[in-house]
Amino acid sequence: MSKAGEKLFKMKEYLMKDEEFKAEYEKLKPRYDIISQIIEARADNNITQGELALRTGTQKSNISRFESGSYNPSLDFLIKIAHSKD
Repeated sequence: MSKAGEKLFKMKEYLMKDEEFKAEYEKLKPRYDIISQIIEARADNNITQGELALRTGTQKSNISRFESGSYNPSLDFLIKIAHSKD
């Protein structure tokens, strides 16, 4: 593991001792797990954000905001992404 990765791990370990932080982290974890899976699938299939946007009928900025966690997608949006490979 790189030094940056080690520092992140140590910081997370430290922050998880705070019960309020831990509760918020656990609340948001499923959202970020889904985002990570979609980013990984897009990268594995060599699909750009722009191409994914075309396949889902949205704008690249929406894909970018979704992947950064600043966009709260609808279920319909997630279904479009799931079917974008078709």
